[in-house]
Amino acid sequence: MKSAPSPPAPAEADSPWAPLAARVFRALWIAQLVSNIGSWMQTVGAQWLLVGDGAALVTLVQTAASLPVVLLALPAGVIADRFDRRSVLLAAQFAMLVASGALAVLAFTDALSPTVLLVLTFFLGCGAALMGPAWQAIQPELVERRRLGQAAALGAVNMNVARAVGPALGGAVVAAAGAGWVFAFNAASYLGIMAVLLVWRRPPMAAATAGNERLLAALHAGRRYVWNAPGVRRVLLRTLLFVPGGAALWALLPLTASRSLGLGSGGYGLLLAAVGTGAVAGAFALPHVRRVLGVNGTLAAGAVVFAGVLAVLATVRAPWVVTAALLPAGLAWIAVLSTLNAAVLTRLPGWVRARGLAVYLLVFQGGQALVAPLWGVLADWLGISCCLLIAGAVLLLGAATVRRWPLLDAEGINPSPSDHWPVPPLVFEPGEADGPVLVSVVYRIPAVNRAEFTARMHRVGRSRRRTGALSWGLYQDGNAPERFVESYLVASWAEHLAQHHVRLTATDRRHEEQARELLMPGTLPEVVHAFDATSGPAVPHQADTGAPGSDSW
Repeated sequence: MKSAPSPPAPAEADSPWAPLAARVFRALWIAQLVSNIGSWMQTVGAQWLLVGDGAALVTLVQTAASLPVVLLALPAGVIADRFDRRSVLLAAQFAMLVASGALAVLAFTDALSPTVLLVLTFFLGCGAALMGPAWQAIQPELVERRRLGQAAALGAVNMNVARAVGPALGGAVVAAAGAGWVFAFNAASYLGIMAVLLVWRRPPMAAATAGNERLLAALHAGRRYVWNAPGVRRVLLRTLLFVPGGAALWALLPLTASRSLGLGSGGYGLLLAAVGTGAVAGAFALPHVRRVLGVNGTLAAGAVVFAGVLAVLATVRAPWVVTAALLPAGLAWIAVLSTLNAAVLTRLPGWVRARGLAVYLLVFQGGQALVAPLWGVLADWLGISCCLLIAGAVLLLGAATVRRWPLLDAEGINPSPSDHWPVPPLVFEPGEADGPVLVSVVYRIPAVNRAEFTARMHRVGRSRRRTGALSWGLYQDGNAPERFVESYLVASWAEHLAQHHVRLTATDRRHEEQARELLMPGTLPEVVHAFDATSGPAVPHQADTGAPGSDSW
């Protein structure tokens, strides 16, 4: 996302529904809507079964559903980057179908204890944790990159349409027939997504795996990328500043409905439906809001509105007023969520997309999982109203930091792959596991350009670290001040080849070109690849071009 207006796009791209023109995206969106309705019906059933057992136990439903993200998000991201994402999604859907089916059977036979309910909810969360990075990562395969923001908004609309329908339907079903039927519907709802995935055939390039990285190496590569991508880190910070306060609504709403407003399961479902209705309406208003406020203004306004809604919940005891107040809560939620979602999607290249999204989901869902029981404990100690006011204050503090830590402008970010490095000419053939590899690049820079060159090379250094460098440095020759040496260490030859052919992006290439613009006329960077001399003798072969062990860009 970017704060500044983008160049005009074709008229159809301005429609919030434009991504639905893609057949597979449309089919998955509809199937996901049915599944999300089932999930909300199940949430109402699970929480309402525990309302009489104390605030902390009710909030544990949210924790049981979200905690698996804390435990599994990063491994799930590696799996989604290494293996066929379609197969990963099918496995996750099947696992959730089994867990929901078990809940239904136990509920129908009156054998569903609170402990078993939370354990099976945890298993459902494990399936969702496995699914999350893969589901988000396939979005650029389903719609054009310029429509990713609209696709993210439609994903939020999907969830909130389900929130508008599922809770009310779930509350009515629980009241009329018992919780077993909502669990059964949720189990059946996974079949639609599985059917669409079985029919979908991914493009061969998209279906290819990310290579033969081992689990720990792949985890480190994902962590390294996120840590060295300032735009992604800022998205994570803004998420972290919103989640603790926002989680209070979902954790404490069932208690507000039953204790403060005296509502039953049907009334609780209607409150959730109001949030969903507001979010659906907000999807239509969101493009206008972003044009007026900008991306960062939207984040700040969303947090302020959400804080105001929490204050209403804390102080008002009229159900119709609370229901009306929850409508703007839905708008604020979709504004913040879709903005953050689109921001992280547009900043991640394909080779590490699922791992980067896994970190984002870890912060978002994991934050809710850790904070929800805290709100429950505080509600039992201080009271529900006091907790809601504290959460509102936390949101206002987060909104106040937007000016200090805004989302960084993504105008110049292009995560498209760029295979622009030449094949290094070597006099021996290293194995993929050989390493570490020390890469040195020599530049000759006129005195007038030295300060600007150093500044531009900092961006190049982040690029090297994002794509595989364990360490990076830039040095100036004491005997020849015009001579600068860039040096970085890569763990293995396979990692360096991945830099050459898989991991570099168009943005990385632009940063390199901007630094090379400052070279002395008629000179080129000289690159040397050096290997660990203690690892054993290399097998010589005739190099195709260039000097032994070196090449020029």
